[in-house]
Amino acid sequence: MKVEQTCIEARRASRVLAGLPRARKDDALGAVADALRRRSAEILAENEEDVRLARENRLADALVDRLLLDEDRLADIEAAVHDVAALPDPVGEVVEGWRLDNGVQVRRVRVPLGVVAVIYEARPNVTVDAAALCLKSGNAVVLRGGTAAVHTNRILAEVVQGAVIETGLPREAVSYLGPDRRELAELLKQRDHVDLIVPRGGEELKEHLLEHSKVPVIYAAGGNCHVYVDAAADLDKALAIVVNAKCQRPGVCNAAETLLVHRRAASAFLPRVADELGRRGVELIVDKPAGDILGDPSLKRANRTHYATEFLALTLAVRVVGSLDEALDHIATYGTRHSEAIVTEDLAAARRFSAEVDAACVYVNASTRFTDGAEFGLGAELGISTQKLHVRGPIALRELTCVKYELWGDGQVRG
Repeated sequence: MKVEQTCIEARRASRVLAGLPRARKDDALGAVADALRRRSAEILAENEEDVRLARENRLADALVDRLLLDEDRLADIEAAVHDVAALPDPVGEVVEGWRLDNGVQVRRVRVPLGVVAVIYEARPNVTVDAAALCLKSGNAVVLRGGTAAVHTNRILAEVVQGAVIETGLPREAVSYLGPDRRELAELLKQRDHVDLIVPRGGEELKEHLLEHSKVPVIYAAGGNCHVYVDAAADLDKALAIVVNAKCQRPGVCNAAETLLVHRRAASAFLPRVADELGRRGVELIVDKPAGDILGDPSLKRANRTHYATEFLALTLAVRVVGSLDEALDHIATYGTRHSEAIVTEDLAAARRFSAEVDAACVYVNASTRFTDGAEFGLGAELGISTQKLHVRGPIALRELTCVKYELWGDGQVRG
């Protein structure tokens, strides 16, 4: 009953939030940012405890990296709140409008979804990002964090709730549930009170939600992302893009996991990129043609399992392909419809890649690491949707709204 009551109260709060002017919402976000800065020492102390326990329990380095907060990352979270406040308010936007022959005015108007539940694991920044995005878009949010970040999530939720109350908004605008599995099971049943669930976490979590939730779930698949270096690639650009896509932050979903190289570029490019990646500690898992070019018998040989793996580490599968068609077939077979990149100076190849690759984000001569709501100018985001209903790509402010039809008449009746 606790979870159901939480969701009922969130629904009541959502009705208040739906009618708030932008200024009230922005004031609340400003208070959240101020509170994060004011209580940063407490937040970092709680995060240190989560990190200590994670290392004690031997969590993977990539998971610890996602969990870790320091002064710079906390400052980035605060800045993201300010960025959301500075964005236009999507609520009330008239998407389109027209007049019927009988004089009735029809408008499609953007409105909040209502109540959004965000279920996440070792990503404490999601606590603040989700609250900020939902407040700005007029939604109440129910946060359910994982065990790994329980201390950090709890204090961040407390800080956000305090700021919400301080500015006169309903306490229930932001609710927090701990990592109790029984509470999660109850949350998944709340289709009368929750409009949408957004997961942030591993495949096991997302598959569990898809199987058991009675509430609609936005599916965000893992990021098995590719960089394809075409025969017509500028190899200097290709080198910078591959190194950035793999190494800049390997434990996130927009990092590259497989490098595809056209055979006409392979002899010139593979030794260069292998040397550069090797200096950064990247393990290469290569197919036979790539292994023959590199001439290193110690390199592990790639197979289908490697191509299907999201490593989330300094590991990169490498395959030499004979054509753009072969690259497209590989991506269609192993990709997760997240982010895919081509490096080429051939405009026809670039256009074909962009048109035929089925992914939320497709890049021409740029790193996959840009798949991020803030990088797109959308402010913070709740994740990257790889499905097609109702949102694809970054789940940002506008994606937390829907439209309704408003019809204004002057006594018209249907004959």
